[in-house]
Amino acid sequence: MNPFDAAFAIVVGSEGEYSNNPGDPGNWTAGKVGVGELRGTKFGISAAAFPTLDIPALTVEDAKRIYHLRYWMPISADALPTLLAILLFDAAVNNGPFLAATFLQAAVGTAQDGLIGPETIRATTHAVACMGLARLCGEVSARRLLFMMKLPDWQVFGAGWAQRLSYLPFAATAALNGKPFSLSEHG
Repeated sequence: MNPFDAAFAIVVGSEGEYSNNPGDPGNWTAGKVGVGELRGTKFGISAAAFPTLDIPALTVEDAKRIYHLRYWMPISADALPTLLAILLFDAAVNNGPFLAATFLQAAVGTAQDGLIGPETIRATTHAVACMGLARLCGEVSARRLLFMMKLPDWQVFGAGWAQRLSYLPFAATAALNGKPFSLSEHG
């Protein structure tokens, strides 16, 4: 399985089918509860991020195209080690590509401009050589978790987000080894 397909399968597995929870700001076209239209989220594609999209009619192939263009490409995922690319892709989908990039940039000590370019890629290669991929992935994930814990919605969605971040490295490793990962099988 190629890295993008593995990442997409994991994220869609985390994001799930159509959801129209009125308490979730992502389900509203204005990104705030009660503001705009309640159009929901499907495959992780939210009304807040795509206010003009017909969310209930979205197909998996539509979602895959959107994910590749709006989340995979902006984080330069093809230039990163695959495991790290999958972790950052999940962060890009859940937190936005800019923040995903800054989690990596903070971990590797480059300017946190939200753009993964040559400098960040060189620093990432150096960090992997010095500390190892597993430690770098842990550092990026820790920065992401600390950010998410400060979000106002943490009280409502935090347990699910923490679970997602905890199993993500295992799901990515399993996918890269050609084995599906299911929470029901592992806990």
